[in-house]
Amino acid sequence: MRVIAGEFRSRKLKSVPGLEVRPTPDRLREALFNVLAPRIGGAVFLDCYAGSGSVGIEALSRGAKRSIFIERSARAIAILRENLRSLGVEEQASVVRGSAASLVSEYPADIVFLDPPYDSEKEYSAALDALAATRCGLAIAQHASGFHLEDVYGSLTRTRVLRQGDNSLSFFEPLESGAQGAAEV
Repeated sequence: MRVIAGEFRSRKLKSVPGLEVRPTPDRLREALFNVLAPRIGGAVFLDCYAGSGSVGIEALSRGAKRSIFIERSARAIAILRENLRSLGVEEQASVVRGSAASLVSEYPADIVFLDPPYDSEKEYSAALDALAATRCGLAIAQHASGFHLEDVYGSLTRTRVLRQGDNSLSFFEPLESGAQGAAEV
């Protein structure tokens, strides 16, 4: 696994061994940050279910002011901290251990990335419902392409779906009533 672009371009990142954590594929991360390019500079980025931290680190590499990582696994947190240390960005990062669905509302962010284990379907709705009660400007959920997410979670409405093979990214934003539904890419 590597950082795709920005300040840390091509730097290698350690990943969590085994099947406990599913890293976001490089191509999907690249597509995500191509979409986020106009919004990432100076943003606070919240990487939920962070694993080794590749998504939040990519955000820092591309100009985010700060990344907050929420992860439950002690093993993954150790690798995440090692990755942050190797890039010298510990001062721009916060690592929080716990359940993302229950902690997400405690960490205000401009952009929130959710990537719960695909077999934890309830985590999606719990996290998105919690985010809907905050001032989250943009929430992105990575999920299996065949998995059904609702179009609306409280004040958050799906505005876009980006599909890439077996993986999809659903983008949720707070919208005024009467706004358009999701565009699929």
